[in-house]
Amino acid sequence: MSHMTNHSSGSNKVDFASAQAVITTENIKAHASEIHGVLTGLVCAGFEFEDQGYISMLNDMFNQGDHFPTAVKNTIKKMFSELWTDILDDAYTFQLLLPDDDDSIVERGHALSCWVQGFNLGFGLQQKDSPVTSSEVKEVLTDFAEIANLSDEMEEDEDTEQAYFEISEYVRISSLLCFSELGSLPTSSGKDGANVSGTVH
Repeated sequence: MSHMTNHSSGSNKVDFASAQAVITTENIKAHASEIHGVLTGLVCAGFEFEDQGYISMLNDMFNQGDHFPTAVKNTIKKMFSELWTDILDDAYTFQLLLPDDDDSIVERGHALSCWVQGFNLGFGLQQKDSPVTSSEVKEVLTDFAEIANLSDEMEEDEDTEQAYFEISEYVRISSLLCFSELGSLPTSSGKDGANVSGTVH
C-alpha cells in the first residue's frame, strides 16, 4: 500500500525509482535521494528559484565537475521545479524523494540517510557565508547529522518500520521549518523583491 506516492493529482512527478533508473543508466554514481536532499537543503537555506547554478553544483558533487548527461540533467531540473511547487504549497505536499514503501526497510533507511546527508551538504553550501543563528534550525542540522548515521542499524521489523516513518516525517516537517525561516520566495515581479521574507503563502 503506497500511500505516500500518489498524494496529489499530478502523479506524473519524478519518483525515486524512475529518477534512480535514469541516474544508474547513465552511469552516474549518485543516489537519487541524496540529490533530492541536496536540492532541498539549498532551497531551505535560501537558494533562489531563479538561480540555475544548482546544476553545476551537482555536477561538481556527483560527477567530478563534468556535465551530466541530458537525461540526468532533465530529471534534476524536474526535481528542482517540483520541489519548489511542493514546498510553496499551503497543503504541505512536500515529500522526500525516497524508495517506495514496497522496497526493503534497509534500502529505504539507506535512502533516508542519503537524503539527510544531501540536505546538510546543500544547506551548508548555501549558508557558507552566513552562519545559522536560529536555534531551531541549528537543532535540525544537528539532528539530521545523527539521522544520517542511522541506516547501519536497520532491521526488518515493525519497530524499524515505525521509526522510519516517524523519522522521515520529522525530516519532512523540519525541512519545511528551515524553509520558512530561511527560504527565498520566488519573485514574480522581477528583481525588486530582493527581500521577500516573512510568511510563506
